[in-house]
Amino acid sequence: MWTKHHKKRKLGRFVMPLITIAFLSYFGYHSIHGDYGLKATEKFDRQRIERQARLDELTAQRQTLEKEVALLSDGSLERDMLDEKARFGLNMSRADEIVIFH
Repeated sequence: MWTKHHKKRKLGRFVMPLITIAFLSYFGYHSIHGDYGLKATEKFDRQRIERQARLDELTAQRQTLEKEVALLSDGSLERDMLDEKARFGLNMSRADEIVIFH
């Protein structure tokens, strides 16, 4: 029976730790800088806050417009509201009136 004896290589004992370090480095990098990493999460949070503020602003503006429409379409027109909208749309006023823009 023949037996082969292998000389122990010093490089062989570093293969598994190197593979492990490469594996952990790859996933560690992408957990911070990847598409769903920590930096991307901060960016998503900033966008969410900005967009929520814009949504609140648009919601308030829409509610104001809905109130104005409700005053014009109740069946009984508010004369003051109708007069205000007509003057604003036509950009006209009488000489004895004081105009306050809001």
